[in-house]
Amino acid sequence: MLPWVPATLLAGGVWFTGGWDGQHSLALRKSLAAAIPLEIAGLTGRELTLPEPDRRVAGVSAYLLRSYAPVGAASQVPPVSLYVGFYERQSRGKTIHSPKNCLPGAGWEPLSSRTATLATARGVARVNRYVLQHGTQRVLVLYWYQGRGRVEANEYVVKWNLLQDAVLRGRTDEALVRVVVPIDESEEQAFAIAAAAASVVMPALEAALPGSTT
Repeated sequence: MLPWVPATLLAGGVWFTGGWDGQHSLALRKSLAAAIPLEIAGLTGRELTLPEPDRRVAGVSAYLLRSYAPVGAASQVPPVSLYVGFYERQSRGKTIHSPKNCLPGAGWEPLSSRTATLATARGVARVNRYVLQHGTQRVLVLYWYQGRGRVEANEYVVKWNLLQDAVLRGRTDEALVRVVVPIDESEEQAFAIAAAAASVVMPALEAALPGSTT
């Protein structure tokens, strides 16, 4: 084990449980709406508003909520829901809420869970792939954490990076990105649509997030 690891864990634990004032807030370099295209894979986005109680619970500094749908009424392509929640600074009580915890609490039952690999303009990245059911509805969800120069799916690695960067870099800025597609014809069709959207959103988001060396 590296000699600084115990100290990092201890200091990070102190920050996470009691607060740590050494970190600083970092704002977006440009708005999420300006960074992420309104047209993705032939679908057109429509801006939606997060209810204020939900925004307060999430504790986000900025967010983007869009529904992407085909322009032609006759198209059979299902809509895509995109949510990006950005935190300038995370602290006790104001950290990213994992969809793994939030979605089941909203009445969605998880049917399957794994990771998927996407090829994007910023390189290959791993994301979480979930299938959820609510009554007769099924949806496919892709989500990941992006910020401080990283794209990560693993919840434990995300927490470790958060603690390490809080102590060593004074940074906890990060975004949660979630793409949801209804499963109409098949799970693989829904995944192909979600993956196409995610592959555009991931590199586009880099233009808005604070730089990795800030």
